[in-house]
Amino acid sequence: MYSNRMSIPLKGQAPVALNLYDLLVTVAPLDLDPSAARSLADKAYAAIRDRLIMLTIRPGDPIDDDALAQDLGVGRTPVREALKRLEVDRLVVSYPRRGTFATGMDISDLAHISEIRAQLEPLAARRAAERAARMGYAELEELATRIEDLDVTRIDRAELMRWDLSVHRTIYRAAGNPHLEDVLIRYDNLATRIFCLFLDRLPTVDAHVGEHVELLRAIAAGDADRADDLAREHVLGFERAIRAVI
Repeated sequence: MYSNRMSIPLKGQAPVALNLYDLLVTVAPLDLDPSAARSLADKAYAAIRDRLIMLTIRPGDPIDDDALAQDLGVGRTPVREALKRLEVDRLVVSYPRRGTFATGMDISDLAHISEIRAQLEPLAARRAAERAARMGYAELEELATRIEDLDVTRIDRAELMRWDLSVHRTIYRAAGNPHLEDVLIRYDNLATRIFCLFLDRLPTVDAHVGEHVELLRAIAAGDADRADDLAREHVLGFERAIRAVI
């Protein structure tokens, strides 16, 4: 059985085992909390989604449901159910008599995704900060400290992206609106695919990680206006960084 702990290299220290208590992103494709994995289809969905987001399955690649079922240790039916959900998420696309493929990516995807995220990410950050002002969110400050202490130079791409996803998922959940959370998760997944595609060419990954720290602390402090501004600039800055290396 997989553990829900992972070793994180901190600046100037040996790796420290951290409990990712309520982060929604898996450390390994099948590393799911039993309470979250309600069915084999959920398990397959999380595993295949992970591979698509992290580009283990590249844009445009054909999806072999038989091979996936064997690799994941599940039947073909859960895999097919998972692929239907992933098609709704725009991570795969099916063509009659041709099969299912990982969706492609082009520059228009970046513009469309950023347009939506630039409106909804600030809203989620604002709502999370407003709730924090009333209820308090000590875990947000704790997560900010953990992100701040990450040694980016010693973290591989997949692990760094999981931390990035974890920050956004935590903010979405803290906003307290499940419908907003669902929409943002879908578009953050699509944005992360683009991030992974260009990650090796981006010179400002450490700065991107640093922006998470400031944003989390603004939310934890209940500063809704600042959280709104930081979230918007984070999204727009991501688009600018990607365009600079295209």
